[in-house]
Amino acid sequence: MKVTQAQKKWQDVTSIEDVCNTFPGEINKIFTNFNLDYPGLEKVKKEYGNGNINAACHYLLAYYKKGNSASNLRIKQPRASDARVALGDTILKDVFVIQTVKGQVPYGKDGHRDWNYRGPNNDIEWSWLSNRHPQIDSLFQIYKRTGNKEYAAYIDLFLRDFIIKSIPYPAKPAATDIWRGLEVSFRAKVWPKIFYGLLNSEHLSPATQLLMLSSMPDHAHYNRHFHKKKGNWLTMEISGLATIVTTFPEIKNSDEWLDYAIHEMGKSMKEQVYPDGVQTELTSHYHAVALESFVELKELSENVGKEIPESYNNTLEKMYAYLAHMLRPDGTGPLNNDSDRNDYRELILKGAKTFHREDWKYIATNGMSGKKPSNGPSFFYPWSGHLTFRSSYDKNAHWSFFDMGPWGTGHEHSDKLHISVAAYGRDLLVDAGRFSYSGKLYEKYRAYGIGSEGHNLLLIDNMGQNPGPPSVTSPVSDKHFRTEDSFDYASDSFRDYKVDGQVNHIRSIFYVRGEFWVIVDRVLTEQPREIKTLWHWHPSCKVVKDGDITKSDNPFGNLAVIPVSNQSFNLAMVKGQDNPVQGWYSVEYNKVEENTTSIYTNSINEDATMVWLLVPAENAIPNVTARVTSSKTDKVEVEVKLSNKTWQIDIPFLDGSKAKLIEH
Repeated sequence: MKVTQAQKKWQDVTSIEDVCNTFPGEINKIFTNFNLDYPGLEKVKKEYGNGNINAACHYLLAYYKKGNSASNLRIKQPRASDARVALGDTILKDVFVIQTVKGQVPYGKDGHRDWNYRGPNNDIEWSWLSNRHPQIDSLFQIYKRTGNKEYAAYIDLFLRDFIIKSIPYPAKPAATDIWRGLEVSFRAKVWPKIFYGLLNSEHLSPATQLLMLSSMPDHAHYNRHFHKKKGNWLTMEISGLATIVTTFPEIKNSDEWLDYAIHEMGKSMKEQVYPDGVQTELTSHYHAVALESFVELKELSENVGKEIPESYNNTLEKMYAYLAHMLRPDGTGPLNNDSDRNDYRELILKGAKTFHREDWKYIATNGMSGKKPSNGPSFFYPWSGHLTFRSSYDKNAHWSFFDMGPWGTGHEHSDKLHISVAAYGRDLLVDAGRFSYSGKLYEKYRAYGIGSEGHNLLLIDNMGQNPGPPSVTSPVSDKHFRTEDSFDYASDSFRDYKVDGQVNHIRSIFYVRGEFWVIVDRVLTEQPREIKTLWHWHPSCKVVKDGDITKSDNPFGNLAVIPVSNQSFNLAMVKGQDNPVQGWYSVEYNKVEENTTSIYTNSINEDATMVWLLVPAENAIPNVTARVTSSKTDKVEVEVKLSNKTWQIDIPFLDGSKAKLIEH
């Protein structure tokens, strides 16, 4: 939009008169997009009908200042001070940290920030996430704590800059840096907090308030008409729509659009959440994202007196339960598919309060509060094929995550039969992580991160798994899992490798509770094969070789990987290798560091069975002996001697009813 010579520069547009004179089209949109028959807007309607736009704007802002809509977002203004916070001062310099990458946003000749700036790595993900406005959300929280007007003044100019530069609203689907559904939905969740939070302060100028009111209906319109049709995107976009129409009920179609949001979210929930409560992308990160969006709709609807169906609440409870039951002892979730090591304790405790689940509280607090679950400590989710083996709920517990489910409907990794292990407060065997979705890290590490090479799996003839089925229509058979007081068992297979001929990998895991894991890999093949068994260690682990044994040598929290079967292995320790990529770890998006991968290579001419013993220890690995006492086509029998105890273990393939443990 052009600004004439008689008009002020956009930076100086702060009053009602300024914004009405400089951006009359945007201001008029308020009155065409708002329901002027809404109770309390009588004077606004009268002045607008008489052509008194300035007066109509005065009355509109007065209505909001004196009103009670979005009462939960209205705050008492903090006491003014000169207190400063380092993060806030960094943002004041237009330096934003997006997914751990710091970038300083440049300005154009028109004085506007470059809203298309993609960060130092030229990564569009950086721009997209920046345009969700997390920086001013953080700055608003800092202002509330400090009362420093500089932080509020920055928010005011930031929003005015963005809204003016984003004109015109495209009113069509877009994938630009500014107008994409996810960014629209996230702004829709940030802006109402700021609008109502600063409404009665002197720091959010009338011009900015009116520009926000002109843009809010555009954001609602976009998420109503151009949202994705399914999946996590839909939940985020629809929850953005619900946020605006519940916090600004004066917008036309608000009631209709809220009903639409409730219907679409309920429909989507049925489509993207399995009966056991797991979101079908099968990643803890995006499961939590979907859960939070579903919860937002519930809370927003209940705030305005709209009831949520019982089935909706039942599914929410199952989704919370999955997060609680998969939780590591340190409060983070599995690093499965495209996930980060997110801490979910606060989210789980919120769910525990909502659904009166003292057992989740017990898990999230390592037994410090709440009530010990009547089931567990290991949990199996048959539709997702996800399970955790645990020794207990305390912070030093043994924990492992085993994946024998489908590939996932989004953010998938080729990692069926992968296992992660933690014990004594330390990650030991890990998934490589997700690295990045674009840019240099993506080009170098992404294929490794999503491939079998980045997981604790087998490579067959140096090749990994093909993508599996994205979803399933039935759960994993109960025969594939069994839990008893003294042990857990799980077993499944994968047969679609990127190799010539037919091959089938069956992995069975037997966890003796509180003691160790036995992993049995059976490979069925019609021709000779080279097998590489990969064990990826957490970067914090000092890893050493002791003959064919690989073990960590940490001050506390250790693990030994011990070959038990009779194969002759070539053991290689790889760390930070570039060609081919191997020995890298990404704890969260845009982060990468070296880690050690133990690679056991052996050749087979026919069907073969490899047995591994994983022994955890708080300090040094104790003396342990193990041997295969019988190896058949349907099971393996193993004897383990440790700490003056002897265990005789029957480990079947794909049939938990035959699993057996005898302790001497």
